[in-house]
Amino acid sequence: MCLAMPGKIIKIEDSQAVIDYGAVTTRADLRVKPEAKVGDTVLVHAGFVIEIVSPESAQEIEMLVKETMGEA
Repeated sequence: MCLAMPGKIIKIEDSQAVIDYGAVTTRADLRVKPEAKVGDTVLVHAGFVIEIVSPESAQEIEMLVKETMGEA
């Protein structure tokens, strides 16, 4: 199963965003959502930023994932 996980853009270099997930940072491609900017909360799937979401929506997604994985 693949999930689109929310994170916050903390830096942009060319078409790559550095995404902060809290405990880890990774890079994601911005070609699908080139309008995303530093500070945006985004969904990342398969290495691509696929959606810009509100921080509230991101928190809701994280809670649902934890519940599904039995961590809540």
